[in-house]
Amino acid sequence: MQAITVRSRAAGVGGLTLTDLPHPHAAENDVIVRVHAAGFTPGELDWPATWTDRAGRDRTPSVPGHELSGVVASLGYGTTGLTVGQRVFGLTDWARDGALAEYTAVEARNLAPLAAGLDHTVAAALPISGLTAWQGLFDHGRLTTGQTVLIHGAAGGVGSIAVQLAREAGARVIGTGRAADRDVVLGLGAASFLDLAADPWEEAGQADVVFDVIGGDVLARSAALVRPGGTLVTIAMPPTVRPEDGRAVFFVVEPDRTRLADLAQRVRDGRLKPIVGEVRPLAETAAAFARHRRVPGKTIIQVAI
Repeated sequence: MQAITVRSRAAGVGGLTLTDLPHPHAAENDVIVRVHAAGFTPGELDWPATWTDRAGRDRTPSVPGHELSGVVASLGYGTTGLTVGQRVFGLTDWARDGALAEYTAVEARNLAPLAAGLDHTVAAALPISGLTAWQGLFDHGRLTTGQTVLIHGAAGGVGSIAVQLAREAGARVIGTGRAADRDVVLGLGAASFLDLAADPWEEAGQADVVFDVIGGDVLARSAALVRPGGTLVTIAMPPTVRPEDGRAVFFVVEPDRTRLADLAQRVRDGRLKPIVGEVRPLAETAAAFARHRRVPGKTIIQVAI
């Protein structure tokens, strides 16, 4: 089969190469998925798990990409709950080869059934972005109706879904990003937009929840935007500056089959519209990694047609 591989962290995006690999082996409770569409996280080439397995052993060349939509091709020993030929979508394990390949091995518990009415490219935009948005807002941020949430990077894969989920929950949403993102974010239902490069941050006021996906100076300055008793939530890095009277939470998204099914149902009902920014073939993965910040929403790699 063909897959995108990378051999070293030092190689970076330029080291992403289309390679011939053996078909993956299905361990106990695994399924082999024929991948139709896959997503990636731009920073994953810096993750330790990209280069070593859970025992710390080198596992290069590595196949990146950890969200997928496809069809079950075969079942490992003891696998139940899924059938060969079934449409599925979900997450692959961080410390195993990922989804930027024609076939990949996935733990069955990390996959949810995919209804026939949902396109694979849309489904592949849901697993990391959708689960991260939900867990950040509600599990960690404890956002409730009537509260205000400020979402950094509100036009991105995670941010665009977070805006929609927060709005549906009855929260007031302030979105941030680049000037070019303003119309997209307001169109998703945000009450206001803050240009991080040009607008005074004080215009945002304070929020019950600040959800950060950017890190660095943006994360550090965000602590002051948290209302007393509120929460700063980030997926970028552990915060070094915390709210004076509030919580700060750094988290890594966790698989959740039930929540994935709920997100897919929201898409089918028209209550949630993931933004698919670009769709690129597998051979153009390196270019997609390099361009991801230039387009709103989630960049998807189309593996099979």
